[in-house]
Amino acid sequence: MEFHLTDLHSFAIIDSEIGPHDFSPAKYEILRRVIFETADFEYKNLLSFSERALQAGAAALATRTTIIVDVPMVQVGIVYNLQNTFANPVYCSTETITRPQKSKTQAAWGMQTLAKRYPESIFVIGSDQTALHALVELVTLEKIKPALVIATPSSFIDVTSAKQKLKEAEIPYICIKARKGSASVAVAIVNGLADLAWQAYGQENTSNN
Repeated sequence: MEFHLTDLHSFAIIDSEIGPHDFSPAKYEILRRVIFETADFEYKNLLSFSERALQAGAAALATRTTIIVDVPMVQVGIVYNLQNTFANPVYCSTETITRPQKSKTQAAWGMQTLAKRYPESIFVIGSDQTALHALVELVTLEKIKPALVIATPSSFIDVTSAKQKLKEAEIPYICIKARKGSASVAVAIVNGLADLAWQAYGQENTSNN
């Protein structure tokens, strides 16, 4: 991902304001991207990573694993960077053709439909909590085995329990520990992870083509 001089100056300000920290270099890069996108330093205490989440996500990106997202904003925000790196296919749950379903939202029904088609995908839930609950339901029932789940929807209602179930399922995840979150946070995480993966696997990936 290309950055302009003003962007680099912003990152320098972020580094200065955060100061000493205990993040690994890779996790810190993801945090920097989120703060750069939101200008919210509280995310320093809210980002949660499962063990080896970044390694699992980077490896999945490098093997061109399918990515399933909840809303078009996330899809649009990550596609350009992916086209210039690993070219993973990206599908959006709210734009998936499904049978009418009164008991579920379009995002939830589309998420379950796509998850059953691509059960080992990278799943990115940026803003729709119904899509997160639908995904967690399939994970809990062991119907799917995601390569990575990124969950950042903001909510005042029951989103914490869904994230807790996600953690208990022992799958790789990156999520927000509180009510905060947004699609832009999810985009920042995916793009940051893609850039890290490209640094690690890009040369090998290019030489194999």
